[in-house]
Amino acid sequence: MVSARVLLCLCCASFSSAALAQQPDLSETQIKSSALGGSLYLLSGAGGNMAALLGQDGVLLVDADFGALAQKITAQLRTLGATGGPRFLIDTHYHFDHTDGNAAFAAGGATLIATGELRDRLATGNTIGNGGAIAREQPPSPAAALPLITYESELTLHLDGEEVRVHHYPHAHTDGDSVVYFSAAKVVHMGDIYVRYGFPFIDTNGGGNVRGMIAACEDVLSHATEGTRIIPGHGEVATSADLREYTQMLKDTSALVQHALEQGETLAQMQKEQLLGAFSERYSPPKAFVDTAAFTESLYHSLAPLRPRHGPVRRPPR
Repeated sequence: MVSARVLLCLCCASFSSAALAQQPDLSETQIKSSALGGSLYLLSGAGGNMAALLGQDGVLLVDADFGALAQKITAQLRTLGATGGPRFLIDTHYHFDHTDGNAAFAAGGATLIATGELRDRLATGNTIGNGGAIAREQPPSPAAALPLITYESELTLHLDGEEVRVHHYPHAHTDGDSVVYFSAAKVVHMGDIYVRYGFPFIDTNGGGNVRGMIAACEDVLSHATEGTRIIPGHGEVATSADLREYTQMLKDTSALVQHALEQGETLAQMQKEQLLGAFSERYSPPKAFVDTAAFTESLYHSLAPLRPRHGPVRRPPR
């Protein structure tokens, strides 16, 4: 799970460019791993959760954490039986705590894979934010950190007997999210479309929208079984039941904000009356990354204006 210090930095109201350049001290951070069955492993460091598929065809890594941890991640892969760093690296979305290691792994020979929207946001930089209290500048990434392969709808990799499907869910957590399905292992990596630290962060500045998050969660659930294990962007591995509860929370809170909008309420009024207060105990713990007021902002900025098309891209015929 992401460290408390990194989350605390992220939840501050705004950041200067100078502050962004100051990477967190990761000298004491250790890379932990746990088996997911077969040759698939969960890795965690200081950023988002990673998944690693090991085998004779090379290592496939999902998400890159911080660049300062690249050597430690590679070392952990070696302890699990890999002969080196990743051959393929899939980014689930553009945020720095999931992509900062791109350049380091690319220098080691990894081929970077992501949506075109993600590549564009890495290339140009962006103000990560929910349209209100949460905002942080992410400057343009160097050319070496940009994905070499981009896709529009779905991409499939065949490695060591595992079918790895990478599916684009636009306008969910961001506009360029990928969910990675490990078919044989019955494991799904959802990136930050699904998190377990409380209310999720919706990057409305980066094309995110709660309606797209709901659509993505419902699509994942439609392809999951009770035995499917779900890797969130942050937090412990979950079940379909966990994801179903989270999806219902997104629906219920969105319905409350939508109704308030239809009654002509302003964002300030919703926050003052604590419209989402009934969900605070479960989803807004003390010092939460996204507290109830910030999540209300996220829903307001998702639902109030007309937004681009959201939901999963139509799956190609199989």
